[in-house]
Amino acid sequence: MAEVTTSVWATGQQPSRVQRKGRYVRESMRHPGKMLPSIAARVIETYTEPGELVVDPMCGIGTTLVEAAHLGRHAAGVEYEEKWARLAVANLGHARQQGATGFGRVMAGDSRHIARLLPDLLGRAALVLTSPPYGAATHGHIRSTRDTGEPGVRKWNQRYSADRENLAHQQLPHLLEGFGRILDGCAELLRPGGVAAITVRPYRVRGELVDLPGHVHQLAEKAGLVFADRIVCLLCGLGDGRLLNRASFFQLHEARKAWARGTPIHAIAHEDLLVFRRLPSASATGQADVWPMHARRRSGQYSQAPLIPGDGQ
Repeated sequence: MAEVTTSVWATGQQPSRVQRKGRYVRESMRHPGKMLPSIAARVIETYTEPGELVVDPMCGIGTTLVEAAHLGRHAAGVEYEEKWARLAVANLGHARQQGATGFGRVMAGDSRHIARLLPDLLGRAALVLTSPPYGAATHGHIRSTRDTGEPGVRKWNQRYSADRENLAHQQLPHLLEGFGRILDGCAELLRPGGVAAITVRPYRVRGELVDLPGHVHQLAEKAGLVFADRIVCLLCGLGDGRLLNRASFFQLHEARKAWARGTPIHAIAHEDLLVFRRLPSASATGQADVWPMHARRRSGQYSQAPLIPGDGQ
């Protein structure tokens, strides 16, 4: 297994849309909070070996699962919103058509109960890779006056969900309580010595910086996971001795307004990757370093074209 040799990864050399073009189905762009494929691939390649199991409890359109499949790992994901779960299935099928050798499984459900949703995977995962939501509405896609010549800003694809039970709708205390429950369950899915990697960045509410990485760090340790590393995953590009800006319109807009008020804030240009390990100990489920896919194919939940259990196909 590769060792981390630096605390900074240049994962923003290409914009997200370029990283996804042709690798994901076009409808994937509707999701407002996608993980950067280059981050997912780098984490999976660093912390797992081919044939091992990767789990994402909040898988969205399946970025973690797709990158795992392309790298010859097997993957399981849970997604609260069925519309995103179905897109994750479509992206896994697309990956198989492109030659990905890993298998994937997607379940639509509430990951606050993930240990009950995936009881057959307890103690088997080599890696849990995920990211928490940042609120009910994100920036999504926008057209500003600069683009249209018309006053105002038009937004679309900026919402995770209309379901008020979705964690994305919760205020910070409830969001953290729910994400803590998810991490508790994920700790049960990890094999001894397995890795939990969480990508998260601070964000601003009415100009105030919310230290979401710090909160997540505390939640992971409360779940019994041991802190192993912090890696800065650049969202900007590096080239010709300068940074290539990838900040969104709203990030730059908020920074400019703050500077005009005399508050010199800067646009965030990185994700924190927080890495934790489950302490090595005897596993209640026995040794299972490699996911025995063929032993479970009879259930219908694993296949060449992965399905959402219960979708009738």
